[in-house]
Amino acid sequence: MSAFQDKDPRAEVIASSIRVVPNFPKPGIMFQDITTLLLDPIAFKNVIDMFVERYTGMGISVVAGIEARGFIFGSPIALAIGAKFVPLRKPRKLPGEVIAEKYDLEYGTDCLEMHVGAVQPGESVLVVDDLVATGGTLCAAISLIERVGAEVVECACVIELPELKGRERLRDKPLYILVESH
Repeated sequence: MSAFQDKDPRAEVIASSIRVVPNFPKPGIMFQDITTLLLDPIAFKNVIDMFVERYTGMGISVVAGIEARGFIFGSPIALAIGAKFVPLRKPRKLPGEVIAEKYDLEYGTDCLEMHVGAVQPGESVLVVDDLVATGGTLCAAISLIERVGAEVVECACVIELPELKGRERLRDKPLYILVESH
């Protein structure tokens, strides 16, 4: 599902505000830089408004944001829809007791952590990040949340790189995106 496919004119404003940086952070990568989107208050507001419009009234009790750009978008969405915000962090960034989910990257492994007790069994969760590429990080977030007995209702990302087929790895969880980058 995609706002871009639905021809929402705000999606074009968002897409045009994202800078593509060739060969960053390594040769062959076309980095999708959202910092230029954040500098454009209209585009940034469009992102938040479009997600809030979609998720208001869906009974979502938790918005889980993936470090770090998922925090930027997830926090205002959570406030607007009346949900709590739960940060999913890289290792050793959260004090206290955490649960962790390791996942594979094309160049190694990584891990997401969440505070024990932050998400309760039966809660309805929206997972937010800036971009879906291979889907590894989103899959780890889904696994982490489902391990505590909560339900991931949907994943929401500003950008999708469809040629990397990350959507196909999400174990039938719905993914909503605002723009595609090819």
